[in-house]
Amino acid sequence: MTDAPRLTVEEVATFERPATFRMPFRFGVVTLTAAPQLFVRARVRMEDGREGWGMAADLLVPKWFDKAPDLTNDDNFEQLRRAVRIASDLYLAERTPHTAFGLHAAMAGPHETACAEAGLPGLVASFGTAALDRAVLDALLRIEGASLFAGARANLFGLTDALTPDLAGVDLPAFLRGFSPARHIALRHTIGLADPLTEAELYAATRLDDGLPETLEGVIAAYGVDHFKLKVSGDLDADLDRLRRIAGVLEALPAYRATLDGNEQFASADGALALWQAIVADPALARLRAAILFVEQPIARAAALSADVAALARHVPVEIDESDDALDAFPRALALGYTGVSSKSCKGLYKALLNRARCATLNAKVGGGAAAGAGAGRHFMSAEDLTTQAGLAVQQDLALATLIGCTHVERNGHHYVRGMAAAPEAEQAAFLAAHPDLYHHPGDTALLRVERGRLSLASLDVTGLGSAVLPDPTPPA
Repeated sequence: MTDAPRLTVEEVATFERPATFRMPFRFGVVTLTAAPQLFVRARVRMEDGREGWGMAADLLVPKWFDKAPDLTNDDNFEQLRRAVRIASDLYLAERTPHTAFGLHAAMAGPHETACAEAGLPGLVASFGTAALDRAVLDALLRIEGASLFAGARANLFGLTDALTPDLAGVDLPAFLRGFSPARHIALRHTIGLADPLTEAELYAATRLDDGLPETLEGVIAAYGVDHFKLKVSGDLDADLDRLRRIAGVLEALPAYRATLDGNEQFASADGALALWQAIVADPALARLRAAILFVEQPIARAAALSADVAALARHVPVEIDESDDALDAFPRALALGYTGVSSKSCKGLYKALLNRARCATLNAKVGGGAAAGAGAGRHFMSAEDLTTQAGLAVQQDLALATLIGCTHVERNGHHYVRGMAAAPEAEQAAFLAAHPDLYHHPGDTALLRVERGRLSLASLDVTGLGSAVLPDPTPPA
């Protein structure tokens, strides 16, 4: 039981905005040039009669939640919308007051069943509850006048082990009280498979000249980044050639850290191990290899949780990302040699908190070990982006990342999409005024502010889930 306040969901509404990419982003099997951003609004009513609205936002990204080749991008968009509609209907129909987490726990089973009956995979299903849960939590925090960080310390959302029997006996309120969010976080820049690396690669016909960096060289010069996420394709020769060229650009930095993202491009653990062994054997990649913190989801999800990765994990930590489609996924992965799991707002805030508690519990048992991400020990979490957009989406994801202790976070929305260009001018002005440490307005739109490779998090410690203001839900005239 918990003394956290209880609520019901009284109303849910959604709206969308287009996000047009300034440059193509190639990851895995897709090259993305545009996608809608979905906003979910929820009105909640507390047991004492107080009411308020909260909001969440996420890009509807194709070919990540479901990579079935026969589905179009529009099919993928509609899958995600449907998952949100299913979650909305269930949350609205539940008239028994619950804590914010209690509502999630009560709806988890029915939502999973309804999504399965609709033919929606687990990762798509989790998008629906993730969006509703954040909107509900945002409303709760605004009603209570608390930030996410204060809400966690007081366990206002009522986190329990109801869905995670492996955490039975763990003092989750005490665990939450131990969080110490930072005021800055390192930006881990994504190097997509189609991204130009040097200025020499750009030709007049392809150069944007829009005032923002277009190459890896330009990103380093403009933002001062020293953390990187390197996408690999599963083609050994092509990957080695690209990694050598990336290493050549990074050689100018006095120090840097990196992660490898397999994006499910390897059919087996053997293929991922072969790439790692080739990296180790290549003198030109010695410095890059020493900088790599972990390898992210190298194996396709259909085989990832049935393939032992211990041979690869003996050389470099390995984490799951796309395979993290249910609360039991991380424990299953641990048995196969994985030691890490990603955090993404679109997969679920409560899932991230519970997986972080698992890492802390496991590390307390085994002791020692180098930390690859959040948590001081062998088992870790990383913070990964799914092209979160400037404004509410990026702020909610950053707030979660620092809450669970991540010191660096993959960020790519600011590189592929031009800031808050899709938002009304008044909304941009409101975000600039409320979060001047996180945005600036050097030209025609508000942009994410990156200084010395870091993002400021100070202004996220405000009433609500990481944002002092909310996007304007009214459609443009």
